[in-house]
Amino acid sequence: MRIKALAIRIIHQFIKDKRTLALLFLAPLLVLSLMKLIFDGQTVSPAIGAVDIPPTLIEKMEQLHADITVFANASDAQSALGTGDLAAILQLDGGQPKLILEGSDPSVNKAVLLLLQNAFQNGAASTSPTISYLHGGPDMAAFDAFGPVLIGFFSFFFVFLLAGVSFLRERTSGTLERLLATPIRRSEIVSGYLAGFGIFTLLQASLIAWFSVDVLGLYMAGSIGYMLVINLLLSLTALTLGTLLSSFASSEFQIIQFIPLVIVPQVFFSGLFNLDAMNPWLQKLSLIMPLYYGADAMQGIMIRGEGWMDFHRDVYVLIGFSLLFAILNVLALKKHRRM
Repeated sequence: MRIKALAIRIIHQFIKDKRTLALLFLAPLLVLSLMKLIFDGQTVSPAIGAVDIPPTLIEKMEQLHADITVFANASDAQSALGTGDLAAILQLDGGQPKLILEGSDPSVNKAVLLLLQNAFQNGAASTSPTISYLHGGPDMAAFDAFGPVLIGFFSFFFVFLLAGVSFLRERTSGTLERLLATPIRRSEIVSGYLAGFGIFTLLQASLIAWFSVDVLGLYMAGSIGYMLVINLLLSLTALTLGTLLSSFASSEFQIIQFIPLVIVPQVFFSGLFNLDAMNPWLQKLSLIMPLYYGADAMQGIMIRGEGWMDFHRDVYVLIGFSLLFAILNVLALKKHRRM
């Protein structure tokens, strides 16, 4: 009887907690559906620019499902390669075929090399091309390509979790209510909390940047200062988002419930998976994912050595997300005290 009574009490608790029931039954279905849409997307063919290439070789590469764009001169092809519109350029240089790989994604590099190997082996050309890289090189590992994304993800995830749980404890311990009983403004409360948490966010961003480059030896072509700025802005976005969502939670468990709904979907759009392989309508969801902008900037800085003019849009978007979440934080405090 005692076991039965205990089991019935647990069942009643779950029935009353609609959010837990949704997490238990709906969240896995949502994540699985999203994974199916991503992995069952469209086939991606490597985009290759051709300059002065014989038609027979172009035809053979197209038969191997390459996306070939013919350029009248090498400068136009190199401009397209620099902007990321091409994965490689194949051109004749003094009668010798020359391949220039964009280089930032080792998996794409391998796909291009395998395609050309098959094309040349089937007699479409007599001489194998010389290979050079615009970014990276033949020794770049997969971890070097995914490392910038992982840096951004772990910074975002742990700061989100820390901010949500810490701000929740401020509420449940009564500290926030005592603050709201004073003449302090809601905006000052939010700013104070963000400043306090922000110090540790800055330390975490600095530690991750140093450890990734100096200890793990991740490929670093750009400025570590720029990398630190992006990592800090990404952490600040996670900080404001975590404190915002904690206003709608009553326990640490409910903070964790936000992870499959807020954090997991961002992983799919962060750059760990090829966005071009997704359906076009699904790709547009990346525009509302802060991690997409942070990871894009981090990859540009670390792998392609980009400067301010190349990633400034990502900076402005992350600042915009942080300001939006901070304003919503102020408005969320209205349910605790109207001023």
